[in-house]
Amino acid sequence: MNKLEHIGIAVKNLDASNKLFAKLLGKSHYKIEEVVSEGVRTSFFDVGGIKIELLEATRPDSAIAKFIEKRGEGLHHLAFDAEPVESKMAELASKGFELLSNKPMAGADNKMIAFIHPKTTNHVLIELCEEKTN
Repeated sequence: MNKLEHIGIAVKNLDASNKLFAKLLGKSHYKIEEVVSEGVRTSFFDVGGIKIELLEATRPDSAIAKFIEKRGEGLHHLAFDAEPVESKMAELASKGFELLSNKPMAGADNKMIAFIHPKTTNHVLIELCEEKTN
């Protein structure tokens, strides 16, 4: 892994959480984005070069909605810059880590992403990400 890219936090209400985190961090979010395929709306804060991503479900069958229903709001994942992501996926799979998909998918913030199943990482969901090349 190259560096911690962002920390994902599941929230029930993105607008209220944006206000809370702006008050906490002393700065506003710099972007709101919806990832329709994942049923999530996100916002990002930059804190010393590491991003905080707030995630709100946009439909009840999304992974974020299910996470909040089961565990409540809070830390959802740690994301690491892992370029090239497909190579990193293959490397980690060969080391016994279970991936949640066979291929990277489009994520927020112009990223291609993949996840490692938390049962193979001490119950912490790990996201691998790389910048999309357009």
